[in-house]
Amino acid sequence: MRFGGMIFEKWNSPEEWAQAALRAGYSAVYFPVDYTAEQKVIDGYQKAAQEADLVICEIGVWNNTLERDEAKRQEAISRAIHQLELAEYVGANCCVNIAGSYNTQWDGPHRENFTRHAFDEIVRTTQRIIDEVNPQNTVYSLEPMPWMYPDTADSYLELIRCIDRKGFGAHIDPVNVICSPQLYYRNGEVIQEWFDKLGSQIRSCHAKDIILSGKLTVHLDECRPGLGELDYETYLKCLSGLDDRICLMLEHMTEESDYVEATRYLKGLAARLGLCL
Repeated sequence: MRFGGMIFEKWNSPEEWAQAALRAGYSAVYFPVDYTAEQKVIDGYQKAAQEADLVICEIGVWNNTLERDEAKRQEAISRAIHQLELAEYVGANCCVNIAGSYNTQWDGPHRENFTRHAFDEIVRTTQRIIDEVNPQNTVYSLEPMPWMYPDTADSYLELIRCIDRKGFGAHIDPVNVICSPQLYYRNGEVIQEWFDKLGSQIRSCHAKDIILSGKLTVHLDECRPGLGELDYETYLKCLSGLDDRICLMLEHMTEESDYVEATRYLKGLAARLGLCL
């Protein structure tokens, strides 16, 4: 399996960027520019990654394609299409977004997010994005979230069935679906279920951790891998059964020291399990 995260070291060229990734202990990268970059810049980073044997794991969209404002919604969909085109061009594992929300907060909870109307709109919108690009080398994927689809392995499977496009694949982030004490204390089973049900359709995975505090009502907070209760032993074992290009990508930390410590923790655990990270 491949492994990557944020690069803090400064660089002045694509080649320096690739070497900085290798020095950080990474074998996978987030693509550092979006579709608005000049073609020569995009080509430079693609070439540098290829020459350094770095898998371009994912290209993010990170907007709300369920915006209630029609002009904003069309703008969000247009960006998703262009980012998927970029992912296809550079051979990224996936182009990832969230499904969208009816909240004014682009990624926030809303009572209508789990309605059949929302599900059907997600299906139609995703089909439109994929059909505009017809990707052959990458897939469009939706990151699981606690308050919108897909929130369970079964809801992801239903989206895959209804979207019915080979250009749609799965993205995994276990922390995002651990939304109760019951799931928290059996998160290893939850992780195993996602991999059992989605299997080879998984194209990218996020790495962070989660901790339950004693403050009422329920407080579940993200933390650095190794400081929480996510069952990384199960997670790494499941990942090891997939194709070597599938990546585990650190995210959501702000300090370089946290990335260094998270890398040390995960690589150490993988070594103890006899796995290559």
